[in-house]
Amino acid sequence: MTITEGMKTYRLPNPTCQEDLEGRWSKVLNFGDKVILAGHYYNGKGKPSYYGAVYEFLTDDTSCEGPIGLSAVSEVEFEDDGHAIAWAMNE
Repeated sequence: MTITEGMKTYRLPNPTCQEDLEGRWSKVLNFGDKVILAGHYYNGKGKPSYYGAVYEFLTDDTSCEGPIGLSAVSEVEFEDDGHAIAWAMNE
């Protein structure tokens, strides 16, 4: 999925900061030089409804208030947040 599609479909902010993501999503993790996110988007009963997103730091400020930009959004939904996080870790 393109960055623009991910922003529109899942209402992902870009640019943002980790502090803002943590206030809106419950699964936000630092992973090396990235911030990864697993979100939920209801697709209907019995359908996969989790997605992954990857943000990268835009400056040398790697604090929770440092600016980050969206760099990848999963093209498929996953059955749980663990699979979404695994996808994001491999991006």
